[in-house]
Amino acid sequence: METLTADGSTLNLEPGTFNIDVVDLGTGTAQIPLELCRRYPDCRVMAADAAVNMLELARYNVEIASLTQRIELAHVDAKQLPFTDAMFDVVMSNSIVHHIPEPIRVLREAVRVVRSGGLLFFRDLLRPDSDQQLRHLVATYAAGANEHQQRMFAESLHAALSLDEIRQLITSLGFPAASVQQTTDRHWTWSAADDRD
Repeated sequence: METLTADGSTLNLEPGTFNIDVVDLGTGTAQIPLELCRRYPDCRVMAADAAVNMLELARYNVEIASLTQRIELAHVDAKQLPFTDAMFDVVMSNSIVHHIPEPIRVLREAVRVVRSGGLLFFRDLLRPDSDQQLRHLVATYAAGANEHQQRMFAESLHAALSLDEIRQLITSLGFPAASVQQTTDRHWTWSAADDRD
């Protein structure tokens, strides 16, 4: 089994069987879709984001990589996806949940658009247990950043869900709490097959 690593979390995929359709919610500049397409020649990715400026950068990156035939960009709201039910084999997202005031809406949409037996793979920041831990994480991971960047990182950590909170949301959708794990000192990862039928 081959592994794609995205900043500390892993997405396990069977080699040679990755002829599937993926949607990456909150794709930003499309770095993850680019890497997926480089590693898996038969995958196709819908790179979705609500920020037009991010999609403009993503378009440039996709064109430079000559992957316009395999990566499609979509300006969408992840809380209200324009895609049909069970459209994708994989629904993934890296660091979108802490930006959403009602994250359950994004998670419900992800479940709606993944096919039966498909893979849900979300990764996001984990809210620290204390202000002291938050300050430690900022000092550790944003030490070289300017004051504004450090403040933005601290605010993102503060806005993130705790492990218990994300597990409650996932279980409300019919998935086991154990499908969400703390994967670094500042991240949780939800990895689950949609086999609830």
